[in-house]
Amino acid sequence: MTSLKTPVFDPLKVTQALIRCPSVTPDRGGGLDVVQRHLEHLGFTCHRILFHNQPGSYEVDNLYARLGTDAPNLAFAGHTDVVPEGSRERWGDIDPYKGEIRDGILWGRGTVDMKAGIGCFIAAVSSWLAKHKDSFKGSLSFIITGDEEHEAINGTKPVMQWLGQRGEKIDACVVGEPTNPVEMGDCIHIGRRGSINTFITVKGKQGHVAYQQNVLNPVPAAVAMVSALQTLSLDRGNRWFKPSNLEMTQFETANCAENVIPAEVKLRFNIRFNNEQTGEGLQQLIRQTVAPIAREYGTEYDIRFRVSGEAFCTNPRDSFVALVQDAVEEISNRRPRLSTDGGITDARYLVPHCVTVEYGPLDNTMHQIGEHIPVAHIYELHRVYERIISKFFSPVG
Repeated sequence: MTSLKTPVFDPLKVTQALIRCPSVTPDRGGGLDVVQRHLEHLGFTCHRILFHNQPGSYEVDNLYARLGTDAPNLAFAGHTDVVPEGSRERWGDIDPYKGEIRDGILWGRGTVDMKAGIGCFIAAVSSWLAKHKDSFKGSLSFIITGDEEHEAINGTKPVMQWLGQRGEKIDACVVGEPTNPVEMGDCIHIGRRGSINTFITVKGKQGHVAYQQNVLNPVPAAVAMVSALQTLSLDRGNRWFKPSNLEMTQFETANCAENVIPAEVKLRFNIRFNNEQTGEGLQQLIRQTVAPIAREYGTEYDIRFRVSGEAFCTNPRDSFVALVQDAVEEISNRRPRLSTDGGITDARYLVPHCVTVEYGPLDNTMHQIGEHIPVAHIYELHRVYERIISKFFSPVG
């Protein structure tokens, strides 16, 4: 196939096609089919990989696509699944899965998180290949999962393990998550904080409030635990990360009666932590904090943890980071700052394998009722992605 026959896709139309797939996790909705169809037209070899690795989880469809067999291999990673749209009434007369454009704005669930990113990179690859396919030296890859917004255990993580078993090597990766808080070109993410959720049940003995000698009230112990946890000084942060932060998210007795001392108190809190900490180290610190309080109050307790991900950071001095900054600045006329803010993404599964950066649209409507993106931003993001590809494969590009 000559470069003249390479189809060139409109990033807006590809994004609209993806939005019209109602792919709320774990429903597939046809989003990966749209991606595969476009990539196969560009000559990519596509692999659909199903994972259902843990009891109680759900089966997830994933896609790995590659064009070329030579190094270097530039990958794009993303997800077609979306969070629920919420109340349809609050969307007004906008269908969140229609991909409707009004006054230069594209509306719909997944527009920014992250179907526009996928659509723009597919289109960027098509427009770049139309000019360079015959002289192209290297490989382009896509890693797209249907499970990022929920459990994220049968998606990118096992896909990367599968690639390793096949001997596939990725040299650099762009993740198309929304990264810009105010304007296009504001921010590139080179890392993310880790996250640990802790669940504590403080146990007492239920009884009448007037007969306190016959009961054991778990509330004072729970309050003391909360106070001790809230005053922990975890760290001061560093150049690339803010200080680690603990937030209480639940204090519940499930007690509706005024004259009953509850049998137990449930506590839940989350720590977003930087690379000064580890999930294992924080678990130890939490246990050391609550154990003496339980002994002091004579209460028993259960505790469990869920670490969603460790903190990670790409080397900010890596040449690929500068390449992406340069590409963004050349298109958006703004030098993006490097950031580790925001929530957890699948970039955590990519960083151990290759240099990884995140760049995408504005993040101010992600997961919200009325999620949307200006059409102009779609075409700007498309140009940024094409510039990244061109610079990566320079001097060919």
